[in-house]
Amino acid sequence: MPNIKVIIPAYNEADSIALVINEIPKIVSEVIVVNNNSTDKTAEVAKQAGATVLLEQQMGYGYACLKGMAYVSTLSEKPDIIVFLDGDYSDYPEELTTIVQPILEDNIDFVVGARVKSLQEKGSMTPQQHFGNWLATFLMRVLFGAKFTDLGPFRAIKYQKLLDLQMQDKTYGWTIEMQLKAIKQNLTYIEIPVKYKKRIGISKVSGTIKGSIFAGVKILGWIFKYSFNK
Repeated sequence: MPNIKVIIPAYNEADSIALVINEIPKIVSEVIVVNNNSTDKTAEVAKQAGATVLLEQQMGYGYACLKGMAYVSTLSEKPDIIVFLDGDYSDYPEELTTIVQPILEDNIDFVVGARVKSLQEKGSMTPQQHFGNWLATFLMRVLFGAKFTDLGPFRAIKYQKLLDLQMQDKTYGWTIEMQLKAIKQNLTYIEIPVKYKKRIGISKVSGTIKGSIFAGVKILGWIFKYSFNK
């Protein structure tokens, strides 16, 4: 059996985190919830649901992901695959088996769950999310010949390949950094269409003007940084 671990960054997701954890397939060896300095009961609820809970007080999606990776690096038995999943219940955790299948069966390095429009619940993505995804993937296609259509957070990657990427971004640029570095390092990758529904609670990124602007700046910053370093 492959050793699969899930990392879930979570900030104030007490109403949704148990639903996410409970629907993760049993093929996963450990669910790691990184409590990103929540002010609600996210940590307690996640622990009760059976997750390993870590605390990352520095606010930021990338900070939380890096905290999860640092924990994994201390384990005596390293995983084969790391899956990243949001804690807001907008994804369908049971689709994890589909996400990891190309890695297990076809030796693909990296899989992104693509939130295709035909599988989205109406209103699950904001107009700024749709535009941001379109712009980012358009630029990646033009500048790097990439085949990505989405920056979906539900993704799986071989653990060693993840380490090789030497991830750095601490906030909103985490997903685009991973995809750009995967291209630059010639990782084999594929997108798998996934369903997407309205999240529980308000998004900390697309739900605010400030979050949307910062995310856009980060995403474009990574793209142009790599376009100048090709």
